[in-house]
Amino acid sequence: MSDTLLLCPRPLARCAGRLLLLPLLPQRPPLKPLPSEIWSEVFSFVLSESLAANPLADRARLCMSLVMVCRSFKDVALPLMYGRIKIRTVSCLDKLSTCLCAADQKWDSIRRIPYSTPGRWVQVLDLSELADTVDSRLVYTVDLLLTNLFPLVPFLTKLCLTPAVPLSRRVFSSLTNRDGNSNLRSLGGICYDASFHSPVATGGDPFVRLLQRCYNLERLEIIGRGFDSDFESFPDALFQEPASTVKLFLPKLHSLTILSMPTSSLLVSLLDTRLPRLRALSITPYDDIPYPASCTSRFLDVHGQSIFTLSFFTPKSWPTLLHPSPSTLFHTCPNLRHLSLEYPLPELALPDSTLPTLPLQIVSIPRPDMRFWRVLERLLPYLPSLKAVRIRDVRWLDPGMSNRAQETGVQGELRNWRRRLGRRGIRVLDADWQDMR
Repeated sequence: MSDTLLLCPRPLARCAGRLLLLPLLPQRPPLKPLPSEIWSEVFSFVLSESLAANPLADRARLCMSLVMVCRSFKDVALPLMYGRIKIRTVSCLDKLSTCLCAADQKWDSIRRIPYSTPGRWVQVLDLSELADTVDSRLVYTVDLLLTNLFPLVPFLTKLCLTPAVPLSRRVFSSLTNRDGNSNLRSLGGICYDASFHSPVATGGDPFVRLLQRCYNLERLEIIGRGFDSDFESFPDALFQEPASTVKLFLPKLHSLTILSMPTSSLLVSLLDTRLPRLRALSITPYDDIPYPASCTSRFLDVHGQSIFTLSFFTPKSWPTLLHPSPSTLFHTCPNLRHLSLEYPLPELALPDSTLPTLPLQIVSIPRPDMRFWRVLERLLPYLPSLKAVRIRDVRWLDPGMSNRAQETGVQGELRNWRRRLGRRGIRVLDADWQDMR
């Protein structure tokens, strides 16, 4: 059939004229299909906006809704769905491990793909909420599943574990010997066993060996088990410096959390390691325990110059043993911007005369304390940049409460601090970082 169109203006006339109809505009060419990389960026934007509008939405369900549209969308949305995985139950962890193992067994070299899918798509693996469904009978199962799972995710950049589930040397060996440890940027929720640096342990500290291969690490969170009793009853072997003094290479590490760990071969290795980008440190204080039974105070002496944010925190346990913080913080950490203290609040020493002012901007304490108020009042002339004092365990009462209720107890202390510090332009914030309503 010809594409030529003839116009017959007078069809009933004896000599009807025929005019050739020419298109006034050229025909629009068909649209070219978008590359998969652009569709991936579009889907990532849609997911981020949907989660920002509804934080309670399930990311996996949103990805599944895109996968079910058509085959082309499935090829683009599947890597996004496996890119960030959050596991809450042991059964889900078992299904993930089975899926990745089955895909790895089907892999062959003819396709010339370095790693099988969907294992090479996984970039974020979050197991932080797994502890709610794990009891003592399932610890071995989780240990075995993680041992089989870690070698199948070579492009993992963020790994969040749970400190409630201790890991064996087998899991650490599987994580250490896998390919792609240089891709790991964030490692959190590690339960550190004190027996790793025991003199009778063989093979050295497995976690130190892991960090030797994670030289691009930027965030690290480790939770130990602390002291179960008074340190005076411990054997003399604890007060000897651990034999492991391996130097690590962590040039990009900027955030470090070490809780309930007075000493270990890991801490000794970090003492001998340069951390040029370390800016944020959260640590449990053990200032009353001398070195080498406790390395926390010496850690501040070595790496305190570069720290901007310092948080002292003791995880709640039974019984909770609170140890004092060092009083020489302004000498060892002169560049602090945010300081969070733990009970018992220290008698902070005045800074050196060579450093008349400090850049500190925020001070956080658990509850208002009149003894610490005298310390803070003495330090205020040296803190011209102080903007806020945060009381992290207390919240302001609702404005509908009576004046007597707001003037008694802790609330009365808060209002008193607010009046005194308000004269200097310093705000008093509660646990939600809110000023008085």
